[in-house]
Amino acid sequence: MEENELIEDDAPTVKSISIKWGAIGGLIGIIFFIILDFSDLSFSPVRWAGLVFPFILIFLAHKEFKKEGNGFMSYGQGLGIGSLYSLVGSIIQSVFTFIYVSFVNTNYITLARENTIIQWEEQGMSQDQIDQATPFMEAMTSPMAMLIMGIVIGVFFGFLISLIVSIFTKNQDPEFV
Repeated sequence: MEENELIEDDAPTVKSISIKWGAIGGLIGIIFFIILDFSDLSFSPVRWAGLVFPFILIFLAHKEFKKEGNGFMSYGQGLGIGSLYSLVGSIIQSVFTFIYVSFVNTNYITLARENTIIQWEEQGMSQDQIDQATPFMEAMTSPMAMLIMGIVIGVFFGFLISLIVSIFTKNQDPEFV
């Protein structure tokens, strides 16, 4: 009886797998952010390439969960792993970004605001429209707003990615169908 309990305790949990892979995702996100910033690509379309990482890492987290467990993973477990992964990774990345833009590269926010205004001009917004939108944009690009929005947006997109990845990685235990 004790032997079975030990085996079950060694089985991976949604939480343990999510935290591990979320930490890995957070660190990869930080490295990607730094590479973009140092290469002056932070505001270029290249930044969207970072969306590839959550797809890959959630897939790998699901694969590990099934491999280390009994080979099965329900859709709900997959969604849970991906969502918690996204929360952990987003918190790590957002806290780093907050510290980075507040103390390391304080010019980052100025560049982000200037870039936004340039995009608005390219979209044909009038100067009056830009003047009206600027206070809101400035509020949304403060370090604290970036921290909060980074977590919220990270979890939202992570959840959506998890919905997709879980469709392909689930392996329902026939015993529970």
